Amino acid sequence: MIMAPSLAYPSIGLEALRRAPSEDQFGSVQVRPVQSLDDLQRVFAIRAAVFMAEQSCPYDEEYDGNDLAAMHLIATIGKEPLGTLRLRWFASFGKIERVCILPSMRGRHIERILLAHAIEIAARKGYTLMIGQIQARLWPLWSRVLHCTLQEGRTRFSFSDYDYLEIDIPVPTHPDALSPQSDPFILIRPEGDWDREGILEKSAERSTVEERDEAA
Repeated sequence: MIMAPSLAYPSIGLEALRRAPSEDQFGSVQVRPVQSLDDLQRVFAIRAAVFMAEQSCPYDEEYDGNDLAAMHLIATIGKEPLGTLRLRWFASFGKIERVCILPSMRGRHIERILLAHAIEIAARKGYTLMIGQIQARLWPLWSRVLHCTLQEGRTRFSFSDYDYLEIDIPVPTHPDALSPQSDPFILIRPEGDWDREGILEKSAERSTVEERDEAA
């Protein structure tokens, strides 16, 4: 989970929200990058419940070939999964996709918590712009949640039986954005988990092959 210094939630990501969730709301909800097949199955289960069951999206349209080329975030309370979103990365912008919350958990601002984490990650990666393709009927909700604008000169389009609009989401500059000059071990930590020591750092405690050859 992304943790900002001395805060229980991401500080940069919250700047992109029009109204942040309360600390009480945030404290009960945990958000983490998906790093296991078990978590990916949880993500797919949430999306099946929302997009396939509620919105009658065909399987092949929901699981569109991009899931293994993307980063996923999952929101949980305890061990129970309740929301997810998908992030994909392009040269000069990122894209927020597949934002969904289980019906029983709506109204608790979980979408704000997920989006704050997503924008925090984008800022940490050095992005200044995220975009979204949102169902047109949900523009009032998105405009209340995020500091975002409709893309100029773009008309609505449709797929999977819904009309869509495109939005721009400015990303605040992160004071600790990753760069080619970042600590090499930070750059090889799992995506979205850059502030916690990774397994490869522990492996550095072992002697190297060259050192073992010299000792032989």
